[in-house]
Amino acid sequence: MQILDGNERGVTLAETLVALAIFGIVAVVFLSGLTMSSKAVMVNQERVAAESLAKSQMEDIKAQDYDEAGAYSKINIVQDLLDQGYDIDWPPDVQELSSGLQKITVTIINRNGNGILTLETYKVER
Repeated sequence: MQILDGNERGVTLAETLVALAIFGIVAVVFLSGLTMSSKAVMVNQERVAAESLAKSQMEDIKAQDYDEAGAYSKINIVQDLLDQGYDIDWPPDVQELSSGLQKITVTIINRNGNGILTLETYKVER
């Protein structure tokens, strides 16, 4: 058994409140960092999906025969990407730079119709 003399005291209410305030500040900082990293992951996933879709479309256009009118066909987009709101702004922007050289621009749009990624390439008549 421990005997307390008059000089020993327990934790005061002020100390407890200061400790809780410090804990609260640390928790807010941690949670806001967690939220920011979660948003960054979502933005990165959107960019990766859009880039993959744009590259697939570009590779398909490169595999098609050269068309002076720029009437290239659109790829079939997987249902998962369509469900997430991704689409290709169609038809692509095709500029005839010189005889046998085209600049092709493909834009990926989201469900709001806003362009989220633009990819450009050149196609040469063979």
